[in-house]
Amino acid sequence: MGLYVKQSDTRSQLQEKLAQELQDRAREKAKQADLPDGVDDSAYIENTSLTSKFGWVWIVIIAAVIIAAIWLLVISINS
Repeated sequence: MGLYVKQSDTRSQLQEKLAQELQDRAREKAKQADLPDGVDDSAYIENTSLTSKFGWVWIVIIAAVIIAAIWLLVISINS
């Protein structure tokens, strides 16, 4: 037959200790997360710009590619 072992819902001392350590680590990480992007030195972004003066050219090129793809699709469907 089988042996029924009663399990209690209480935590052991080791489980309590591990839970406390994990909570402490989480609190320490939360305190260190003051930086919005996680970067402590933003020197890597110096001398860069958001968009060059020819940014609109990329928009025109992408629009032309989309229009060409649609045109080719319409031609292939009609033939």
